Amino acid sequence: MATVEPVQPIERVFTSRMESPIGALRLAATERGLAFLALPRAGGRGLGGWLARFAPDARREEAFAPLRDAIRQILEYLDGKRTGFELGLDLRGTAFQRAVWRQLEAIPYGETRAYADVAHAVGSPAAVRAVGSANGANPVPIVVPCHRVIASGGKLGGYGGGLELKRRLLAMEQSLRHQGSLL
Repeated sequence: MATVEPVQPIERVFTSRMESPIGALRLAATERGLAFLALPRAGGRGLGGWLARFAPDARREEAFAPLRDAIRQILEYLDGKRTGFELGLDLRGTAFQRAVWRQLEAIPYGETRAYADVAHAVGSPAAVRAVGSANGANPVPIVVPCHRVIASGGKLGGYGGGLELKRRLLAMEQSLRHQGSLL
């Protein structure tokens, strides 16, 4: 008697574009949560590259509703009214990348960590460059705050949305943190 394999449902990826104080953002989410966020002027392969690599067989649907909470929370953050995110995430990457991204989520609002600090925190003190690469591969910048990671000497290092945006986000966070006006 032949066994019939159950048919796997086709994954759906919901996408939307939003205007923000920093420019147009492109978002994608799966049933599990926010999976991709493209910053304005970001280099790389964009949403098409993410889909080709991590969800090649998915059915893409332009839809605002599944991304409503993410859009609202990102706008609140950019308006200085939110210090953290309460979103389901569907982060796709290597085990090392996901470990780095968990450490990024633990960096408090308004603070920074050096790449070396993150490497130590993930148990790989010699992997400073790998931490930088994982930072650069972060699929949901801002939500997973890779902008809070800087070089040991205090230099900013790179950022997918450009160094000016990184400076702007850090300055906003530090200013609000020091004013004590965090909500």
